[in-house]
Amino acid sequence: METKEKFLSFNLGVMDTAVISLQHIIEVLQVPLPEICGVPQMHSSILGIYNWRGEMLWLVDLQAMLGYPPISQESNLVSRMMAIVLENKGKYLGLLVRQLLDIEWLDTKQMKSATTELFYPKISPFLQGYFINDSEEMIFNLDAITIIQAPIWDIHN
Repeated sequence: METKEKFLSFNLGVMDTAVISLQHIIEVLQVPLPEICGVPQMHSSILGIYNWRGEMLWLVDLQAMLGYPPISQESNLVSRMMAIVLENKGKYLGLLVRQLLDIEWLDTKQMKSATTELFYPKISPFLQGYFINDSEEMIFNLDAITIIQAPIWDIHN
């Protein structure tokens, strides 16, 4: 049985690498920061709304959501961010990340279970598990559906 899946890998924070399964990713696009429309009184990790294909796409600072320093506070902030657009049952969400790395084939049989002791409390609920790469580094496997269904979005969905 084939257990390899395609994942999109990207940086989280300064040192960490995360992946999300391609099956929930609709599109990856560059978002010019001035085109993000801020929304007052929102959860701190929600950066605002972006006009995507004529639809309102909520954009989230994935690092802030997962307990890392917010992207928006980084000194080397670029004028365009990469957004990973996730979809589940007609709900869309844009995750802003600093840098995309690659498309990787990973064997889901080699995924290890995420124990809460190993990870920040904020990231644990969104982890499906983790992989260890050839350089012995941990790669977090984020669960797209859990991210889309996170309770912090209930305010506007």
